[in-house]
Amino acid sequence: MLKDRKFICENVSVNGEGHLCFSGVDVTTLAKRYGTPLYIMDESRIRDRCRIYRETLKKTFDGQAFAAYASKAASFKELYRIMASENMYIDVVSSGEIYTAAAAGFPMRNAFFHSNNKTDEDVRFAIENGVGYFVADNAEELKAIEREAEKAGIVQNVLLRITPGIDPHTFAAVTTGKVDSKFGSAIQTGQAKEITELALTKKHITLSGYHCHVGSQVFSVDVYTKTAEIMLNFIANIKSSLGFSAQILNLGGGFGVRYLPTDPEVDIEKNIIILSEKIKTSCAALGLKVPTIILEPGRSIVADAGMTVYTVGTVKKIPDFVNYVSVDGGMTDNVRYAMYKANYTLLTANKMNEALTMKANIAGRCCESGDVIQEHVPVPASIKRGDIIACLTTGAYNYSMASNYNRLPRPPIVMINNGESRIAVNRETFSDICALDV
Repeated sequence: MLKDRKFICENVSVNGEGHLCFSGVDVTTLAKRYGTPLYIMDESRIRDRCRIYRETLKKTFDGQAFAAYASKAASFKELYRIMASENMYIDVVSSGEIYTAAAAGFPMRNAFFHSNNKTDEDVRFAIENGVGYFVADNAEELKAIEREAEKAGIVQNVLLRITPGIDPHTFAAVTTGKVDSKFGSAIQTGQAKEITELALTKKHITLSGYHCHVGSQVFSVDVYTKTAEIMLNFIANIKSSLGFSAQILNLGGGFGVRYLPTDPEVDIEKNIIILSEKIKTSCAALGLKVPTIILEPGRSIVADAGMTVYTVGTVKKIPDFVNYVSVDGGMTDNVRYAMYKANYTLLTANKMNEALTMKANIAGRCCESGDVIQEHVPVPASIKRGDIIACLTTGAYNYSMASNYNRLPRPPIVMINNGESRIAVNRETFSDICALDV
């Protein structure tokens, strides 16, 4: 039976009416109630992922480790409230994310501020809002933090972003740990040691340790064990040469999630256990005390907790060439396929028990030939105007990268919990779009 098939996400199912359900709620019902395009997020899934990271890290590192949610994956006030209630830390990459988190009441002492180019205004804003840690990318930034911290009469905690020289064999667009990355200071070139020496001279900076990030959508734990080995060797060399002992090692985030049935499923708990064993062994061999370990998961917290729902408009068949099914969203709410051919699984939500006998490109409504969500998608031959299309695993980098291209309003976000739905972010209006026009 089609309705008995397995899905890439555990929170996806089919009900007796042959309708797609997300976290037990009929997707077509949500589409009717809230309209489309529509982002849906599963609160229980988000909380479950937070707890897996938090509890496994605490257990495997004897309480000396924690997870910080990577805000860039999805940033809105309700999400920060969830993170606060789950005792998660966060990382932020802009003043806008800082403002959003602070407005939601998140305790900013538990925030890490990233970015490769923080302006003086960014630095000042972060200090004014009590951000706990800066992750400093370069020497210019260290100097700016020192100036603003002195003006504020504080000593600011700082981690230094280091590039360990790892290529995680993932998309070049999301690779961040190689020597020639725009992020951080490279160990290989000697710049990582140089920036450490500089940081140690600053009176209004406390150097707490190091941060690195080797990429996104990484499925092999070996990438992280190798990164940890390189970073711990660097920490040992710095201790020997400069007498500085790093208290914190932030290994970033990036565990992969499933977008297609062919993608592997990552066992987060197992990977953390493997990583902890490697870190403890390496520290023992190097004569180091195990530093406080931080991971920064974003995608693996929210990706499969999200779904985007559309209504079909035009169905266009070009014999012997291609079929197009156009929906009322597109690159304005999901630009990832247009940017780097990101894979997705799409389903016809109101016809889940029908055979998938036709293939079509699911196209958006924007006046742009590249506005395609996915190509060669299996759909029922009966697909027509008014049908509902669901795109799975859109909780990460969809709302956060959404735009008003063609002057289209961004969709709302509806949060589901225990079978109930509520608005977390309102649908934009045409008036909202024009609000800044003069």
